[in-house]
Amino acid sequence: MNDHAELKTTPLHALHLELGARMVPFAGYDMPVQYPAGVLKEHLQARAATGLFDVSHMGQVIVRARSGDNADAARALESLVPVDVLGLGEGRQRYALFTDENGGILDDLMIANRDDHFFVVVNAACKQADVAHMVKRIGDTCEITLLDDRALLALQGPRSVDVLAELWADVAHMRFMDVAECHLHDQPCIITRSGYSGEDGFEISLPAIYAEDVARRLLEHPDVQPVGLGARDSLRLEAGLCLYGNDIDRTTSPVEAGLEWAIQKVRRKGGARAGGFPGAARILDELEHGAARRRVGLKPEGKAPVRAPAALFADPEGREEIGRVTSGGFGPSVEGPVAMGYLPVDKAAPGTLVHAEVRGKYLPVTVAALPFITPGYKR
Repeated sequence: MNDHAELKTTPLHALHLELGARMVPFAGYDMPVQYPAGVLKEHLQARAATGLFDVSHMGQVIVRARSGDNADAARALESLVPVDVLGLGEGRQRYALFTDENGGILDDLMIANRDDHFFVVVNAACKQADVAHMVKRIGDTCEITLLDDRALLALQGPRSVDVLAELWADVAHMRFMDVAECHLHDQPCIITRSGYSGEDGFEISLPAIYAEDVARRLLEHPDVQPVGLGARDSLRLEAGLCLYGNDIDRTTSPVEAGLEWAIQKVRRKGGARAGGFPGAARILDELEHGAARRRVGLKPEGKAPVRAPAALFADPEGREEIGRVTSGGFGPSVEGPVAMGYLPVDKAAPGTLVHAEVRGKYLPVTVAALPFITPGYKR
């Protein structure tokens, strides 16, 4: 059977093939894992200059209050996520988490306040389930619309603002997590100053029919090269960012995952709108008293990468298993292997030595602070 037979394609599929991409199945889509330059060069390109990513497989959703009052949509979303949506200013975006009744994570997402509605971006593999979840839980008060006629481009790297400013000068005034509407190459776009590489960058939502024109225009710039999923993964890993389905899922809570920074004071105990989201009892308790385990950074000794789902042990003989690696690989910017995983809190302090099982051997691994690189976000 042809693995590619029933895969969906993004509006840039033909362009990927033209650029010589190696395509792989990912979240039900035929996606570029790398281009002829290779993962290492693509990764370093995004760190040093600018990389262009096709993330059109992600779900783009409009959440609009049936009452016409956007505050009603904010309150509805707050019944699904443990973050402050009501206090999110117009033209601002916030990282959020759908949680379940047990305090596990259904998905991580971005929520942007677009004045008369919220623009929500969810993970590709979860988008149908996320939309169904929203329709079931808040569909009585909100219209939930999955946009299937838009593309999403990510322009990432320290030169990205200079590249984009040649098409729209005002982009230079945007702060990290700002959202704005503009025209690029005469095409209407929604731009957020955000991304998932650890670098300054932008995500550009635009009608699918214009995506190739805008992508080609961006790729004409000498500082821009196409980057595939391979480097996207190594970039986010170095930046200590979670990949849903690997580092976070329904078996992990936000506190275990080290994502409590995403839960604002107003939603915590003593806050004006404390709780009221699925799994609040567990999550609020863990915020107050801590969780039993913790997502940590891991630096294997030597050059051999330690990948998921390698078991982690307290001892070099592999007698006491204490955790697992959830993401791992080679970090081109740090010139060595990096990984993330979960360990008991008493083994989670940076500098703690543990051992990972790799092909029957127990390799020394040191717990490291996250992220592995210094982020370049424009504050």
